[in-house]
Amino acid sequence: MKYIIAIVQPSRLEAVKEALSKVEVFRLTVGDVQGLGRQKGHTEIYRGHEYQVNLVRKVKLEIAVNDDFVDPTIEAIIRGARSGPEGKIGDGKIFILPLEDVIRIRTGERGGEAI
Repeated sequence: MKYIIAIVQPSRLEAVKEALSKVEVFRLTVGDVQGLGRQKGHTEIYRGHEYQVNLVRKVKLEIAVNDDFVDPTIEAIIRGARSGPEGKIGDGKIFILPLEDVIRIRTGERGGEAI
């Protein structure tokens, strides 16, 4: 089992969810996050004053999958999150972590059955 964390552009969330649905990955957690990477923030104007915004808004997806679903899940996230065929800075990152155990609270099921 693996725990996949993906940080993507908020505007690409629906495309990522659709791509995941096509590879039969329906269970995920989504949260709004802010971060700083290669984009290094941006400049905004508020009430006539220019200021630097250092943290960029992103969406964090957390997905637990059985080993058979790891590659299709990663490919679906890339397909949905990438801006154009070549991609652009700021499209996001995917982190893959080993998942030691999962327990479904309602039934007490453990491991792959609980996912």
